[in-house]
Amino acid sequence: MKFVLATQNPKKLKEMSAILGELGVEVVSEADLGVKIEVEETGETFAENSLLKAKAVMEATKLPAIADDSGLCVDALNGGPGVYSARFGGEGLDDTGRYRLLLQMLHGQADRRAHFHTTITCAFPNGDVLQDDGEVEGTIAFAPMGENGFGYDPVFFVPDKRKTFAQLSAEEKAEISHRGKALRAFKETLKNYLAEHQ
Repeated sequence: MKFVLATQNPKKLKEMSAILGELGVEVVSEADLGVKIEVEETGETFAENSLLKAKAVMEATKLPAIADDSGLCVDALNGGPGVYSARFGGEGLDDTGRYRLLLQMLHGQADRRAHFHTTITCAFPNGDVLQDDGEVEGTIAFAPMGENGFGYDPVFFVPDKRKTFAQLSAEEKAEISHRGKALRAFKETLKNYLAEHQ
């Protein structure tokens, strides 16, 4: 069975292929099918945004489509930046600019609790939808630390590991990350779905 991943990111494709390959599922990217869908993420939740992306790509390709939406939720910012994590601070900012803005906003703030959230959605041409979530709890560091990862990783501190996401190896991060948890849950959900629909 062939699934299309709603992403232009080759790392995400490799990751999803490795996980779903064990179920005998072939995962291709939009690019492999000559499709490039720009979906306006108008949802107010990660679940809504990942569903918008999955449905748009499924409708364009007529194949089951998988999409995810992730973000950083900071308690002191009422759960922000949340679904706006990638657009936090406006168009002109890169990853470094975004986490610097975040640190600035939390200056003098004692409550630095935060979590990363991911929702993975699979939309099928028959109208069925599968959805799984993953979360990891942490705090916002007072200064960036580490060279690995991307986005807010240098300022997301995991107390259990005594390291930021950017200080963890790829393997350590995959084991505890929100994406890792959501992917493992999604694999089980899809496995059960495929068993029922053989």
